[in-house]
Amino acid sequence: MELLHAYWRMEYISAPKESPEKGKRNPFVDLPLLGDDRKALILYRGKHTYLILNKFPYNPGHCMAIPFREVAELELLSEAERNDLMATIVFGKQMLSATMRPDGFNVGINLGTAAGAGVPTHLHCHIVPRWSGDNNFMPVLGHTRVLPEALDATWAKLSEWVSHNRV
Repeated sequence: MELLHAYWRMEYISAPKESPEKGKRNPFVDLPLLGDDRKALILYRGKHTYLILNKFPYNPGHCMAIPFREVAELELLSEAERNDLMATIVFGKQMLSATMRPDGFNVGINLGTAAGAGVPTHLHCHIVPRWSGDNNFMPVLGHTRVLPEALDATWAKLSEWVSHNRV
């Protein structure tokens, strides 16, 4: 039997699954304040939103567009925030298309815990590149995703494109 080691998954598995409660820290607020975009996996900062590489991706290049302001519902965003969020989503898709050449994308927002939002108090849009045949037997039978590239290498590749293609 072959062994597949995904050591980074333990951090995700052992992390508390509750949504941020009053007084608890929100990673989507904290990460932009870290002062180290590489460590935070932030690829791009707009006026009202930022683009980040998902630390626990479904596929290589899985990004999220996130408003700086903590807002749970779309209708609570100002018009400027909504416009910037959409511009950041489009920018992220262009970045992934140019650098990773996927066959398609899943783009979506999970609003509320019942819809699958991991941080339901802070809406965010997932931008997931997809390739024909990328869903092999591993997630189906082994309940495991295989990522062929390390997060740091993906961040470096995407960040390079962003530095030459700022909005």
